[in-house]
Amino acid sequence: MDFNIQKLDKSGFITTKQQDRKWNFVSPCLFHLKDPGSTQLIQGKLAKKPPGEGIVIVLCIPVSPGNSRLIAILPRTFWVFNSRWVNHMIQNLIIDSDLYLLRVQEEKLMEAGPLNWQKACFVPTKADTMVALYRTWLKKYAGGQVDWGTNVNGSLPPIPPREQLMDRYWSHVVNCSCCTGAYKGFNALKISLQVFSVASVAIMAATKQGMIPVAARNTLVVAAILCFMGSKWLSHFIYKNFHFHDYNHAFK
Repeated sequence: MDFNIQKLDKSGFITTKQQDRKWNFVSPCLFHLKDPGSTQLIQGKLAKKPPGEGIVIVLCIPVSPGNSRLIAILPRTFWVFNSRWVNHMIQNLIIDSDLYLLRVQEEKLMEAGPLNWQKACFVPTKADTMVALYRTWLKKYAGGQVDWGTNVNGSLPPIPPREQLMDRYWSHVVNCSCCTGAYKGFNALKISLQVFSVASVAIMAATKQGMIPVAARNTLVVAAILCFMGSKWLSHFIYKNFHFHDYNHAFK
């Protein structure tokens, strides 16, 4: 990856890659990418779109030591599926995979000192250009760290449990209308399957022997079992995608 640094000053920096893609950091917390030759994923293959410009906008606002609010806007050309909640789940997988690693890295940076970040990070490739530029900008214009003022001492809180750190429901789902709709829909389907399973068992228990043909009784038993298994699978699916999806870097 061949990056060219066009600007680095108090207002941020601009880099370009092979004179087409442009990365622009606008201080203090706005980052966006412009891609004049955007592509679209169609049936697993990248297809060139008609001439147009794709823009990715990321706003990452420091809230307190160890906490930030991330707002990202991605164009439809970056989406894999037409369903918004599915794409949000895929994007959250990327965020979750980095979250714990970044939280641990924060402590390493604090130990090394804000002006000695190179001792805690190894960024040898050109793909790391934006990371190195941001750290250079932060060191030159902000003393290497966020100024929290007098109300916050700047020390990091203890690392919370993984379920809390990578919580997906309160950090995203409740704030997203499409994910909330999908969450409610799956829960309603899960409850419906459970009700049908229990009702089927109750009907068979309350019905006298011989009143229901054997074939119908067997069909009802199979349906009850399938609905019960489906509700259990849905329960696992809902928790993993809308509440907490653990990520183990050792297996990735």
